[in-house]
Amino acid sequence: MELVARMVDITTLQVDAIVNAANEMLAPGGGVCGAIHAKAGPELAAACAALGGCPTGQARITPGFRLPAKHVIHAVGPVYSGNSNDPRLLASAYRSSLELCSKHQIRTVSFPSISTGAYRYPVQEAAAIALKSVSDYLKNHSEIKLVRFVLFDDLTFCVYQEAYSGVK
Repeated sequence: MELVARMVDITTLQVDAIVNAANEMLAPGGGVCGAIHAKAGPELAAACAALGGCPTGQARITPGFRLPAKHVIHAVGPVYSGNSNDPRLLASAYRSSLELCSKHQIRTVSFPSISTGAYRYPVQEAAAIALKSVSDYLKNHSEIKLVRFVLFDDLTFCVYQEAYSGVK
């Protein structure tokens, strides 16, 4: 298993799956969600609409359509409120995504930093939760060979690098 962090456009990656930081309606949005929907084409929005939404802390899967990735996993993280449910819901969004990987024989997956954009989750806290959730899951699921965190700016990248050094 390989766990890495990169600053790259997630929509360009040739992996089994990329993860979309989705909203509960699974509708095209801004940020990484908007970029994924734009590159995948209108078929992605139609496939998401057919799923009927997704609760916070859960994930759903669709084909990648026009993306180089075979699948898109739509993970709904919490809008940050500072309450005690936020960490549990964020960890659940990562775990649910990885469970879909295991179920669908996905060996390589790339995650954005879920909930740290428009949903305002503090990056340091979110990075620690993301890395611990993924690391804990992978201890018992060797079928997943590569988990890549694809980060959108230098600050987020540095925070994930620092958090990762504490998880090893």
